[in-house]
Amino acid sequence: MSSNKTNKTKWYEDSRFGMFIHWGLYSLIGVDEWIKSINHMSDEDYDRLVGKFTADQFDADEWAAAAKQAGMKYAVFTAKHHDGFCMYDSQLTDYKSTNSPAGRDFVREFLDAFRKAGIKVGLYYSLLDWHHPDYPHYGDINHPQRNNPAAKGVERDFQRYLDYMHGQIKELLTNYGQLDIMWFDFSYPKMAGETWQPQKIMDMIHQYQPQMLIDNRMEGSGANYGTILSAHPSNYAGDFASPEQMIPPKPIVNELGEPVPWEACITMNKHWGYNATDDQFKSTSLIIHTLVECVSKGGNLILNVGPTPLGTFSAPTKKLLAEIGEWMAVNGESVYGCTTAELAKPEWGRYTQKGNTLYAHIQEESISAFPIAVPKERIKQMTLLIDGIEVKATDYWALSAFKEYSYIFLHQDVTIGYPLPDPKDTVVRIELT
Repeated sequence: MSSNKTNKTKWYEDSRFGMFIHWGLYSLIGVDEWIKSINHMSDEDYDRLVGKFTADQFDADEWAAAAKQAGMKYAVFTAKHHDGFCMYDSQLTDYKSTNSPAGRDFVREFLDAFRKAGIKVGLYYSLLDWHHPDYPHYGDINHPQRNNPAAKGVERDFQRYLDYMHGQIKELLTNYGQLDIMWFDFSYPKMAGETWQPQKIMDMIHQYQPQMLIDNRMEGSGANYGTILSAHPSNYAGDFASPEQMIPPKPIVNELGEPVPWEACITMNKHWGYNATDDQFKSTSLIIHTLVECVSKGGNLILNVGPTPLGTFSAPTKKLLAEIGEWMAVNGESVYGCTTAELAKPEWGRYTQKGNTLYAHIQEESISAFPIAVPKERIKQMTLLIDGIEVKATDYWALSAFKEYSYIFLHQDVTIGYPLPDPKDTVVRIELT
């Protein structure tokens, strides 16, 4: 990887933890952000939601405070999702939040609040648009009217759509100050790569926001990463890969074996947009373990929030964010700026590493000591992050058969490894020579 690329992505790879926010008209139905496509809804039926979109409890400062408390270092907000409804004051369409009863430019309020909180900011922009008359309808694999005979044979000017799309991207690049990320979504068969005339997009990015990062989805998706993994990626391959709803089984590298920046985009429950009946939220421990797993493989976690139609975070969402934040306030140094460790994954958890500092994330109890796969002479000091107490390698007699390891107990009683001081993830800082 070139030094220029490394410098450009350094803040992003140091951040490790971000917030994704999926919010739009679809929240009023409370089922799924793809509901227009899933139910083959017409524009007439779906667009009735515009008149009901009041968002009268929206407070961007509250959102930013929740993200900051959770330990998130960047956030990405949906400026336009696949339904085509703009959450900002686009001058190229009337289909926008400023023409709803809310009457607000949510992109501007989001950006102002999160910047004020010291959080890096990004915008999500859908390359798809199910509202625009010139976007492919009949026969497209995703469009709500894909199977409607009435849409067959209707003349559509795709170049006119591309001009519109490029114009909206220019609005976002030029009207809202410095952006740190633009998250394009997504490419699929017959609608990928050169279809979007990406060189025009890249020219605008280079002109207006040269330090901004972009994802890989102008030519890829959550499953197909495109040429970002090749030895010679395209000039629109993106700055990071974006696996979706899964964690790669190993660090992501290109064909030359060089690490590729990546982030796993993961939902708190089962949906991206607000779902009124989805109460299957992941546990705090699982989200923390997922974050640590991403970092241990050289990646980021961007955790999604789907606000309610009123513009609020649900009670389970706020609870999860607060509990994650409690852990991050104590253990954040084992996440920020860390990456894959020099040691293989241990049986009791994971390692992350920053320079000569190794972090042991102990996630499972043990009936005995925890083995650390480095000899004692390499260890300068070990400290328990939860309370700052020094942890010493033990010479407990029963462990002497495996001298290639160092061993630690987490309690004064040097015969047990349970319970963990922090049952979610107990972190030991290990300073190596």
